[in-house]
Amino acid sequence: MTDQSDAGQLSRPPGPGLLDRFRAVRALTASLIEPLGEADAAAQSMPDASPAKWHLAHTTWFFETFLLRDQVPGYRLFDPDWPFLFNSYYEAEGARLARAQRGLITRPTLAQVIDYRRQVDAALIAALPELAERHGDLLELGIQHEQQHQELLLTDILNLFAANPLGPAYCADPVRDAAPGQALPSAMRWIEGGQGLVQAGYGETGFAFDNEMPAHQAFLAPHALASRPVTNGEWIAFMRDGGYAAAGLWLSDGWDWVRREAVSAPLYWRGEGEDWQQFTLAGWRRVDPEAPVCHVSFYEADAFATWAGARLPTEQEWEAAARGHDAAQGIQLDGAGGVMPRAEAENDGFASLFGNVWEWTGSAYRPYPGFRTAPGAVGEYNGKFMSGQFVLKGGSCATPRGHARASYRNFFQPHQRWQFTGLRLARSL
Repeated sequence: MTDQSDAGQLSRPPGPGLLDRFRAVRALTASLIEPLGEADAAAQSMPDASPAKWHLAHTTWFFETFLLRDQVPGYRLFDPDWPFLFNSYYEAEGARLARAQRGLITRPTLAQVIDYRRQVDAALIAALPELAERHGDLLELGIQHEQQHQELLLTDILNLFAANPLGPAYCADPVRDAAPGQALPSAMRWIEGGQGLVQAGYGETGFAFDNEMPAHQAFLAPHALASRPVTNGEWIAFMRDGGYAAAGLWLSDGWDWVRREAVSAPLYWRGEGEDWQQFTLAGWRRVDPEAPVCHVSFYEADAFATWAGARLPTEQEWEAAARGHDAAQGIQLDGAGGVMPRAEAENDGFASLFGNVWEWTGSAYRPYPGFRTAPGAVGEYNGKFMSGQFVLKGGSCATPRGHARASYRNFFQPHQRWQFTGLRLARSL
């Protein structure tokens, strides 16, 4: 889930529920901020992350810029200086504050940003009937864009709180609060995938980002996918076996990264032997050996797959397996409650195809045959990032329910792991 994926399109006009969806998405973002104080919302833990207050303002800037400013005659900007602060990286929108400096925005205050959201929402709702008819695609894009930032907001809060020596909790523990009888994962099984020519990419009706299109055919050689993601317990076995110290398991760039960064466990882990703790949005918790491993990089995922005598699936293999499964099922974000990967029972043969953890694939993030960049500024942030990154599939526990689909292409650089990223094994037959 990345705010680089801001370009999308509709293959048909948006439905009549657009206003309700707009209000629901904006309300969810506001609820995610409620546990935070002024200092929490303004801090930036690293250049890859953004302050929570910036996420609030940037998603509002998106609606104000591409809908109100550009499409509503006579609209006046809330503050003409704020686009410099809250533009992400739209070159066509002019100069902007460098990403690594977003934590310096102590003013405007959180209260002022919340007021900004209220006023932009009111102006947009007043203009909505005409906007929805003429520019429903842009409004849908803004809604989808904000859902991406809801996940980014949570992962950035996790990174920020993990840096605090006190280990503060953002929310309650969803595992401890779950009803008795929670399902445990079954033993991993291999499920043979389809072969020959299959459809890849988005070819249905409704919204999709432009990097999911056009639909095309891909050839699949005989292969099988694991029935569930790799678990924490399996990862501990990899660590006990010296996986982080065995150069032969690692890609050259990955081995350089492991040594340079002194990586010896997934991000947010501490401990040794069998006694491992993991920092979560509910604070420090013992590592659950049955839960999917998360916060691992592509380099780590690839090394584990090699150690296990397997490989990472291609995005086409993963997508073919996921077609026909309900993308709204699984452990995903439903509200402002707890967010944590956890053990999940199988559904139609697979566990956690959607939700729980994003799954690294072995596929480079490159354009599909016939890909065309969308016109205008909103077309900037898919095509030009199709270099040096790898595709992830399936969504996570922090992905808003209903946002993902089989063709959805998330993408990150191979060393990045502050998102809820895990893996599912594959093998050739």
